[in-house]
Amino acid sequence: MSIPILYTAAAVVVLCLLLAALIPPRPLNGRLAGPDPQLQLALKAVRGGAWEPAADLMEAAGTDWERRTHYAGHLAYSAAYDGDGWLKAWQAAAPDDPDAMLVAGCTRVKRAWRLRGFRSASVTSREQFAGFHQELAAARVELADAARRCPGDPTPLAGLVTVGRGLAFSKDEMGALLAEAEAASPHHFGTHYAALLYFCSKWRGSRAEVEEFAARAARQAPRGSLLALLPLLAWYEEVDLGGDPAGLFGTPHVVALVDAALEDVGAAEGHPNLPEARHLLAYFLVRQSRYRAALEQFRQVDGYANAIPWSYRPWGKLSYRLHRARAVWGALLTRR
Repeated sequence: MSIPILYTAAAVVVLCLLLAALIPPRPLNGRLAGPDPQLQLALKAVRGGAWEPAADLMEAAGTDWERRTHYAGHLAYSAAYDGDGWLKAWQAAAPDDPDAMLVAGCTRVKRAWRLRGFRSASVTSREQFAGFHQELAAARVELADAARRCPGDPTPLAGLVTVGRGLAFSKDEMGALLAEAEAASPHHFGTHYAALLYFCSKWRGSRAEVEEFAARAARQAPRGSLLALLPLLAWYEEVDLGGDPAGLFGTPHVVALVDAALEDVGAAEGHPNLPEARHLLAYFLVRQSRYRAALEQFRQVDGYANAIPWSYRPWGKLSYRLHRARAVWGALLTRR
């Protein structure tokens, strides 16, 4: 084979690799972080107006609190953003169904944030804040009722933690709420992540408070709970989002946070929040030039993009594709 032909063949291979890196094998799903066939079927049904699959999904979760929280959050998001006709029909058909009450309360929380918007307070109007606080006040009542009707389930309590972030609960109020939630489920990921956001400096706390909270929760949790991600999430919220952290990703401290999270993920088979953890790790691993490890995380969630950090960015899907491309090319060229 002549040299020009070899160069042409090599160019074709490089182009194919580039396309494979930039374009995942299927269109990106912007609603989920990873595949979940049962949830996807239920979401498709409710968008068509049928509430029964949602009720079946919640009932099937049983006392798997992590899964109930995960499902309730996605159903609530669909009701808040796609239309809640199916939820109203569910409540009318089963007015005493605690699952319907729970999803309705969670829907008010999602609707509150939709009304407020996700920009800083300085560019949020009085009307937006009024709608935000009104919805959160109603959610507080509904979630408290759901908590009474769903004893032992931390899901409504996790929702109340988010309400407390928006309504500026005092530290004493939040402490009492967290104590109640932890009594129900000591290492519940949904509750702890909601609390982490409350303690962030952009909401009701400080960098020192959120780092202390995250470190303590991670230290006390068993492997596989995914709470080892909390210190990494705290660093992301306080350092990465707070400015330009270039050069800090590779520091021993951050590398140790990533390694601890990788160990937790390795023991978290079946955890409903595992895909979100993989997205976060893929991002950090790329920023640490650990491309092969990043690519392994991307492979587990390829085709889905509703997770931090992509969900925080206006061009989230493009950011996902670019970081995925860096992982592919980095693994190819550097063997790291």
